[in-house]
Amino acid sequence: MDEEEQVDASDIEVIENDRLEELEHKISSLEKELQYQTADMANLRQKSAKERSEAIRYGSSSLARKILPLLSGMEKAISQKDGPDGDGFIEGTKNTIRGLRTALESEGVIHIEAIGNKFDPTKMEAIAMLPAPVGVEPGCVMEVIEEGYMLHERVLIASKVIVADMAEE
Repeated sequence: MDEEEQVDASDIEVIENDRLEELEHKISSLEKELQYQTADMANLRQKSAKERSEAIRYGSSSLARKILPLLSGMEKAISQKDGPDGDGFIEGTKNTIRGLRTALESEGVIHIEAIGNKFDPTKMEAIAMLPAPVGVEPGCVMEVIEEGYMLHERVLIASKVIVADMAEE
């Protein structure tokens, strides 16, 4: 029986050693996988930061592509100012303004309609308040000093306006 117990003990030792080697191999494999995952995460962060930086740097290229031809049109209109047809300058300038508005609108820039509307302090800046003339409701915008614009729902430039006050009696 003594010999049998020795064989069983050596078998158990071999089995335990095999199991230990298997677990060590598994740990090594998991450590390598963790290193790969960590490296992938670092690469992803770097790529994301680079893309974000490029988006900020080149984000306005779409607008620039739309405005540059308008700049050329304005230069052409100015060159025609002194020519035999002075009206070409005015027409060229009007076309350029229309083109600029179209380019800006396609990027989400919209004009703030102020004249005749109720004063809105979130989109407008009151420069002055004058007595309301006949037919103009108090609190309405009578005159726009400087046009305002929004980018989607965000105010880029507030309209500078003159607001109708209570009529003097």
